[in-house]
Amino acid sequence: MGLFLFNTLTRKIEKFYSISKKEVRLYCCGPTVYDNVHIGNLRTYIFEDFLKRALLKIGYSVNHVINITDVGHLETDIDYGRDKIDLASKKKNKSPWKIAKYYEDLFFLDFMKLNLLYPKIVCKATDHIQDMQSMIKIIKDKGFSYIINGNMYFKISKFQKYNDLSKVPKKCRYKSYRVKIDKMKKNQLDFVLWFSNSKFVYQIMRWSSPWGIGFPGWHIECSAMAAKYLGSKIDIHVGGVDHISVHHTNEKAQSEVYFGFKWVNFWIHGEFLIFNNAKMSKSTGKYLTIRELEKQGFSALHYKYLCFSSHYRSQLLFTFEALNASKKAFELLRNRIIFWKMYPEKRKSLFLYNFYKNQFWNSIFNDLNTPKALSIIWRMSKDREIGNSEKLELLEEFDSVLGFNISNFFKSKLNKKKLFLIKERECSRKNKEYNQADKIRIALLKKGIMLKDLHFKTDWYLL
Repeated sequence: MGLFLFNTLTRKIEKFYSISKKEVRLYCCGPTVYDNVHIGNLRTYIFEDFLKRALLKIGYSVNHVINITDVGHLETDIDYGRDKIDLASKKKNKSPWKIAKYYEDLFFLDFMKLNLLYPKIVCKATDHIQDMQSMIKIIKDKGFSYIINGNMYFKISKFQKYNDLSKVPKKCRYKSYRVKIDKMKKNQLDFVLWFSNSKFVYQIMRWSSPWGIGFPGWHIECSAMAAKYLGSKIDIHVGGVDHISVHHTNEKAQSEVYFGFKWVNFWIHGEFLIFNNAKMSKSTGKYLTIRELEKQGFSALHYKYLCFSSHYRSQLLFTFEALNASKKAFELLRNRIIFWKMYPEKRKSLFLYNFYKNQFWNSIFNDLNTPKALSIIWRMSKDREIGNSEKLELLEEFDSVLGFNISNFFKSKLNKKKLFLIKERECSRKNKEYNQADKIRIALLKKGIMLKDLHFKTDWYLL
């Protein structure tokens, strides 16, 4: 069973081969914990979880590492502005460590609500300053850096494969940046490895180093932590498409200089969530969180279903109309699963059973095609030639990658008024008042309650 994935490095769909036969080394860029993680960020983690589950399904163990950026990420991606954690600390009058811990906890709460598999290793930047300094020293000794006015920069002109990942010529990349020129740099695309002379002299989080008291650049953090926990070669590095041209390009450059050879085999990126005609972003202040969706009557799994309705490499337009449609679809599927549990029946159509099974997994292993996978599930759910028991068995298998946790889908409770109507209808039927019984049945149907008349009672389930 082969897994085919789109590799950003080659811009092709390729068959995945792991470095080790039994284990996949997976590195995922984690959150910068200075503010709430919004649902656009979470779309990336949802697709990463789906990828991980697909790898587990094939039979790999997955060494999944995710970092927590709690220092060094400036207001822009290219070394301009104030450290985001430090800025949040001053705005909220709390220590940067408290700010980081608070938002890290909220991030993993969302992880739990979305039923995402917890990483094997969660590593914080502030716990790995020495690892970063050791890597910077090797890069410096190899002649790929320079120091100006106390800050150490990576010299991109010396790294010939700098634009291999972005595929954008250096001159074009520079023209796309709308930032002030840093006069200290020899090349405006050079990036900081270590700040010892930041213009923000009151930066709280600072450490001693051979190059002065300061703090690391953002990009060196991921390289150092990935090297520590995954070694010199990584199977898959994952993140959002916004990381391709700067963060991941810089990570790749410094890591390949440090090791002396190719660092990552597969670079895989998820597309943006579009909200109000632009990508959802904390910098604009126009974003939504899971908690805000919950206040409006939606669950994290409703949003997860919405994400699955679009391929991870396609932009997803977020509207509340689309989310509401996903909620209805998810709840309908949920209630069908509950019905199949309540009324198991076998029709033993081995052909159809294997047909839907193969169709689903073929869609998953063809670059994680979740929209096609959902369409196959709905086609199967409506097929009367396959029994409820078989449908449930297939859904339980499919849930190993979907992560909806359908084993916990149970019959909901009705309020007293609706239960009274069901009892009233039972009495009407016993008294042969069939017109009244039909009126009640139709009234309940309009409320999304389907009745099933059994020999000894009337049962119900939600549509």
